Amino acid sequence: MDRFIRALIHWQAVEPQAPARTLTVDQVRRRYAEGAANTHRDAATAPVGAVTDQQIDGSGGSFGVRTYRPVADRGRLVTYLHGGGWTVGDVDTHDVVCRRIAAFLGAVVVSVDYRRAPEHPYPGPLQDGIVAAEWAAGTFPGRAHVIAGDSAGAALAVGIALHQRDHGSADFSAQMLVYPPADPDMKSPSMRAYGSGYLTDVDDLRWYYEQYVPDPLHWSDPAIDLLRGDLSGLPPTVVGTAEFDPLHDDGVELAARLAAAGVAVEHLEGSGLVHGYLLLAGVVPAAAEATTAVLDALERTLTGAAALPHAAPGSGTSDPTAPAPPVATPSA
Repeated sequence: MDRFIRALIHWQAVEPQAPARTLTVDQVRRRYAEGAANTHRDAATAPVGAVTDQQIDGSGGSFGVRTYRPVADRGRLVTYLHGGGWTVGDVDTHDVVCRRIAAFLGAVVVSVDYRRAPEHPYPGPLQDGIVAAEWAAGTFPGRAHVIAGDSAGAALAVGIALHQRDHGSADFSAQMLVYPPADPDMKSPSMRAYGSGYLTDVDDLRWYYEQYVPDPLHWSDPAIDLLRGDLSGLPPTVVGTAEFDPLHDDGVELAARLAAAGVAVEHLEGSGLVHGYLLLAGVVPAAAEATTAVLDALERTLTGAAALPHAAPGSGTSDPTAPAPPVATPSA
């Protein structure tokens, strides 16, 4: 395990956090926002050009988007969905992430401040993401368009890509999914191995699912249970996972299922890292390296570089013709 991550785990063991379900939603949101602000306080931010905030109209009301223009524009567009269990997080908590993406790829980045659960449960955040992706495509036409997100935002990104495949007008060149929750059953080996004591608690993950999808009848919907739907026809995909993450096996299995469905996939393992490493990239060198590796893979995808065959989970990329490796069923 990375020594900085080990120090964070030790600090949390000394001052453990209260389980999310024992707090109000506002308290959990405030805790998450304060944690992100503290992490980024002394971290350098990537240079970008203009940054603008505005409201756009969705099917359930208006919501915000923040647009980042790169200093050196390379004709790319990224619609980004932030993590936070569909319940916490916003465009401010993930500001440094979007600045890094815009600078690295030379892309316009549209960060979606989707309405959150429990006030707006499934499919509300997904519908906002769909509207935002179509708005981005219409506002910045003619660009290679990436749908991207981390954690819950990665799951939303898959749901948006599925919708666009079947019904939409946005044409995605790639998708970037970093430590995605893919299976609401939450019974994978990584859930058991890393579900406590690794900064992300499995009971908190369950609580997030309960806020977002309060009706268990919807847990089998393809936009929620990402492993059991039809994933064919989705754009080339970069999947990033963290070694000591309860959601590790979700990402591994999702990469395998995408490859089995004929999607070109590159899977990158964040060795020694925990869930949320994108937010730690400014203060943990290994997290910065893993973030750069994911963005490098996305750059290769956008420039059409050939992907390596999908070997063992976490070893690199996925061969769409290869059978899915035997990976235990993942989780939220």
